[in-house]
Amino acid sequence: MTAVTPPPAQSSDDTETATVHIRFDAGIARLTLHNPRRKNAITLDMAAAIGEFCDQVAADPTIGAVIVDASGRYFCSGADTRDLAASSADPASPEAVRRTSAVYESFVRVGSLPVPTISVVIGGAVGAGLNLAMAADMLVTTPDATLESGFLARRIHPGGGHLSLLGRKVGWSTTIAMATCGVALTGAEAVERGLAHAAVDESEIVEYANALAAPAAEDPELTRRILQSARLELGPPAISWPSALEIERGVQMWSMSRKGKQAWSSRGPQRA
Repeated sequence: MTAVTPPPAQSSDDTETATVHIRFDAGIARLTLHNPRRKNAITLDMAAAIGEFCDQVAADPTIGAVIVDASGRYFCSGADTRDLAASSADPASPEAVRRTSAVYESFVRVGSLPVPTISVVIGGAVGAGLNLAMAADMLVTTPDATLESGFLARRIHPGGGHLSLLGRKVGWSTTIAMATCGVALTGAEAVERGLAHAAVDESEIVEYANALAAPAAEDPELTRRILQSARLELGPPAISWPSALEIERGVQMWSMSRKGKQAWSSRGPQRA
């Protein structure tokens, strides 16, 4: 395992500092947003830290899964409004573009990781915070959480590929309802619409996410190969069944040769 970074010890002024906590344990990497005084709004420094975290995960072949969660009782309220206000003074300026791009590009990094990712949404996610939750391969939430687009309420156009991310999950009708009519989904409704993988009681959600990630973390090399094949096959755009067969053929042969003939015996490997 590469370097392990435990969460910083809680201090009296810790809640004043917007940061991310990073932890690596048993093949699972955990990224925790920590800006609870502002509902874990993401600052530029936090976005940079997310990028550094993704670099570590991509470079470490012993990591087989990633969990993205947050401190406190709310997953993420989006980009920090102080950065949004600064950018709104001259939104076409290079500095404003840099600010906005830094946050959204950190989400793209999460969505491009070579291992399966799980976002754990307690309380809710809105705007760019929903983008981050949707960037993960699986969104796990609580039944009463609130998932909303939020850009319309702030009278700004969605950003960061928000419409595309929503559309892939919930289709045209629900995307337009959320983006232009302000419709929000509860965690339970999000599961019904395909936005979330599961809705689990808050008291059980951490254990559920850990259990979901554990099998992937047991064999990181195989997990990474499976995820790569899934992306090639499912896209977008998705490919034909015959093409999928060709993609999977070589990788399955690799996995079988790695397993070896003796491993198939019901009695286990035979001694010489």
